[in-house]
Amino acid sequence: MARVTVEDCIIQVPNRFELVLLAAQRAKQITSGNPLTIERDNDKDSVVALREIADQTVSLEGLSETLVQSFFKKPIADIADQKLLTKGEEIPAEVEEAFKDAAQHITVQKAPEEADVSEGEDGSMSFSEDNVEAED
Repeated sequence: MARVTVEDCIIQVPNRFELVLLAAQRAKQITSGNPLTIERDNDKDSVVALREIADQTVSLEGLSETLVQSFFKKPIADIADQKLLTKGEEIPAEVEEAFKDAAQHITVQKAPEEADVSEGEDGSMSFSEDNVEAED
C-alpha cells in the first residue's frame, strides 16, 4: 500500500485549500454509499478520496459542482430560474421575511469607549452594560 501525500494530489489540484474541500466532499460521498473508483486497501474514506484525486479516477469538475451545490439551501436550478430584481422593483415577501429573521439575531453593542467601566477592589474590571468581568 503506497502512502498518499498532498504532493501526489497537488499536481491535479494546485490550490491546497481547494484540494481539502474536494477531498472532504468526495469522502462524504463515499461515506454516503457512492461507489469507489479504486481499491480501498483498508484505508479510511478520506485517504481513499485523496487517492482517487491523485489517480484521476474521479471528475474534479463534478466534485466541485456538488460542493458548490451543498452550500445552497435550495437547488441551484431553482435559484438560477429566479430573475434578479431591477431598480424600483418590489422585494418579494419571502426575501423580506428572511432578512427580518436574520436581523432579529443581530444585537447592537456599545463601542468600548462608550461603555461604563468600573474597577473592583481586587483589580477586576466590570462593564455595566454587558455584565462582563475580567481579571488580569
